[in-house]
Amino acid sequence: MQALPKSQLLRFVEQAYHLARRAVARYSSKFSKRRYTLHQHIVLLCLKVRKNTTYRTLLDELIEMPRIRSALGLEELPSPSTLCKAFNRLDMAVWRVLLNLSVTLLPTNGVVGIDASGFDRSHASKHYTKRTKLTIQQLKVTLLVDTRSNAILDLHVTTTRKHDSKIAPSLIKRNTGEVAVLLGDKGYDDQKIRSLARETGVRPLIKHREFSSLHKAWNARLDADLYGQRSQNETVNSRLKRKYGAFVRSRHWWKQFRELVVGCLTHNIDKAL
Repeated sequence: MQALPKSQLLRFVEQAYHLARRAVARYSSKFSKRRYTLHQHIVLLCLKVRKNTTYRTLLDELIEMPRIRSALGLEELPSPSTLCKAFNRLDMAVWRVLLNLSVTLLPTNGVVGIDASGFDRSHASKHYTKRTKLTIQQLKVTLLVDTRSNAILDLHVTTTRKHDSKIAPSLIKRNTGEVAVLLGDKGYDDQKIRSLARETGVRPLIKHREFSSLHKAWNARLDADLYGQRSQNETVNSRLKRKYGAFVRSRHWWKQFRELVVGCLTHNIDKAL
């Protein structure tokens, strides 16, 4: 009997499981109950984001997914509270390691765009909030995106109105060696950013704010074809919101930050399939 082909979902689970095994040990400590592995927890948490659902709904659907359970070696499913506690325990450092590993799955070219977007911290009705004149505070998420494969190399998340020019330096320093050309709009027009980029071997291709004819001349001399690739950032931002949701479900800011990193990790794995 011919074997059934693998679905996209099964391939996603297998790839996420492979990354999890590279990133962390099987159990968190020698005192672990060893009922479920860290690898299983990581994949289930990624699967929750990929399906843009809740813990309870995900586990309910997994009852009817024997191939997925078999790929994870799950003889029984954890409870929603078990997954929630696992998400709380897994440090941001673990998710960042997984994100870095996921980039290796994709072909990159070093031409990287930087751009920011807002994610709601609540999924309240837009119509309701507008009618009642409520304001929903957003998270500002800045992404470093490779323009060849749309891989997300890194991200910065803040709850404040921090200016773009204050965010870029930390992303440049963290990704020395991964970025050859940095594409940015006028929000990143800062001489300190350009100087830092050049010091780290990065070519800054950032538009100038046009305060004089000289600035206009500099902008006119930009490599238009190369700079045009910056639009890939908008494509990735749009894809994240359409596929995985334009809001974060967690209530605490530190969990919201982790949720967004898991979303970027999930995006990279999806793109690699």
